[in-house]
Amino acid sequence: MIEEHAIVTSTEAGIAEVEIMRRSTCNACNARSGCGVSLLDRVLGRRPQRLLLANRIAARTGDEVIVGMPEAALLKAALAAYMLPLAGLLAGAIAGDLMLAERSAEQGLPLLTGALGFAGALLGTRLYSRRLAADPRWRAVLLRRVTQSLPVGLPGVR
Repeated sequence: MIEEHAIVTSTEAGIAEVEIMRRSTCNACNARSGCGVSLLDRVLGRRPQRLLLANRIAARTGDEVIVGMPEAALLKAALAAYMLPLAGLLAGAIAGDLMLAERSAEQGLPLLTGALGFAGALLGTRLYSRRLAADPRWRAVLLRRVTQSLPVGLPGVR
């Protein structure tokens, strides 16, 4: 189970909205000056991720909680996001190349069929990700509270 700290921003009818601040290990990595992730973080900034989760631990607004996600869900999502489009692009380009009866200077068909294969694979990725999102076994869940929110109006230190 992959775990991440989050803050409960609101609760309503058994649902908790949590905010997860994405963390990056860019400061510890030697390749940070030439890394695309580091560049995107600098340009776009880090924005928190918000999730709506079943509140089975009775968390309240302001609680710090641990959110968990199965490792297999992350692996399946990564494979779908990276490998399916690449496979579609390559399969389409190879199919277009095989369709050419003669090897001429015209190589536009493999380019076109590669783009069509890529687009088809993106559509397949979208359908697959919807199916994964609908399956409760692959959803993130609230695991436990780390800290409890303080009652409003009472002095205290967190």
